Amino acid sequence: MQYWLMKSEPDVYSIDDLETEGKTHWEGVRNYQARNFMRDKMEIGDTVLFYHSNATPPGIVGLGTVCSAPYPDFTAWDSSSKYFDAKTDPENPRWMMVDVSFKEKFKRMISLDELKTNPELEGLLVIKRGMRLSIQPVEPQHFDTILSMV
Repeated sequence: MQYWLMKSEPDVYSIDDLETEGKTHWEGVRNYQARNFMRDKMEIGDTVLFYHSNATPPGIVGLGTVCSAPYPDFTAWDSSSKYFDAKTDPENPRWMMVDVSFKEKFKRMISLDELKTNPELEGLLVIKRGMRLSIQPVEPQHFDTILSMV
């Protein structure tokens, strides 16, 4: 099993939305490195740290589980979607997505500031300056440390 951090803006899609819906397709990833993580590395059963980004404060708010194999992001072909990409087509999909199911909402948010000040989290990608990827791998020891902070 692998661990991931997946970012979502809470006013777009929050942990509460995931809890209500039970699962969602993680569409709209338009960064090649993040796409490659989903396409090439994610597997059914992997655990996701759900991170509220572009929030005050930003931080980890719960857990999800990857519950599908990667498949083409159909929003890329929908001209009415904010994720439309005219350069891709169903015959040669450029963008992928996975389904993520709800696992747990934390009793409290673990803020980005808390993550940054914990010496056991040195090397965690989300705390690195300039790291803006919406999907990031998380080392098992970092995952365990984060869970101990809840």
